[in-house]
Amino acid sequence: MAVSSLPPHTLSVAPMMDWTDRHCRAFHRTLTRRTLLYTEMITTGAILHGDRERHLAFGEAEHPVALQLGGSDAAALAECARIATDYGYDEINLNCGCPSDRVSSGSFGACLMASPDVVARAVEAMRGATTLPVTVKHRIGIDDLDSYEHLQHFVRTVAAAGCETFIVHARKAWLSGLSPKENREIPPLRYDVVQQLKADFPELTVVLNGGLLSLDDAATALTWADGAMIGRAAYQTPYILATADRDVFGEAVTPPTRREAIEAFLPFVAAELQVGQPLNRMMKHTLGLFAGQPGARHWKRTLSEGGHRPGAGLDVVRAALAGVPDEVLDAHPDTPTTQALQPLAG
Repeated sequence: MAVSSLPPHTLSVAPMMDWTDRHCRAFHRTLTRRTLLYTEMITTGAILHGDRERHLAFGEAEHPVALQLGGSDAAALAECARIATDYGYDEINLNCGCPSDRVSSGSFGACLMASPDVVARAVEAMRGATTLPVTVKHRIGIDDLDSYEHLQHFVRTVAAAGCETFIVHARKAWLSGLSPKENREIPPLRYDVVQQLKADFPELTVVLNGGLLSLDDAATALTWADGAMIGRAAYQTPYILATADRDVFGEAVTPPTRREAIEAFLPFVAAELQVGQPLNRMMKHTLGLFAGQPGARHWKRTLSEGGHRPGAGLDVVRAALAGVPDEVLDAHPDTPTTQALQPLAG
């Protein structure tokens, strides 16, 4: 198998609350081995005072996997970085982009863009506590702090503390007046702002997030950005990830069929059922696997109606598969429309 020299940030799946848990990541790994995966945002309080194993445990097959932290206290973040290092994560990411009321009231998330010095101190503390890369995910602005000059100041200040990778959601966030869902849709995408940021900070790794719906979209972003992060499209239509190792990372591999992906996922599902996890908690991450294909409705309906019932097991999955035509289950992705990307200069 050819080994690509492209870094993991070339393609990643965004951290998403209530979605990118370890079950989701285990499923995504049946589709792509190289794409960088993230946890949901986990607060420092949950790690320091909650069920640490439940929040942080993950499987060896999930690598490369990054932990996204929510918090603003430098000492607490540093301690969490030490703990995450012991757990074997590949990266620590600080959330400076989530706009929900819950994170604002806790002084973390997008509201931290108003306090670049606080973020810089947090990054410095985390870097002192771990040898892992410490990265920041943020918006292009918040509320009335949406000038390019403020964004430059934020990045310059945090970079001076040692952060070398900035994952930029190309929308501003309104911390009052818009729901988190509206903040993902209403503020316009401004790729030009992120592109200018990369031009002004060529020494930094700048990853584009927001509105990328396919690997073709990612390839377009990678003509100028160092990385592309796909969000809800990777969850709602996960089969777009099936060709990532071949088409993005340039590996000499045959993309899995949808049947192969599910069959590869089932041993994980069976093991989780044995320890009491309900079937629907795992299989909900697969509901979009057949999006736009014959049999998709049967797949979703069977899993949704049967997966939540007490004692539901792999027989429900088999019944769901039985309603999908073989030509859909066993079809390989089409010949790639994008060439394997080469390492980016710089």
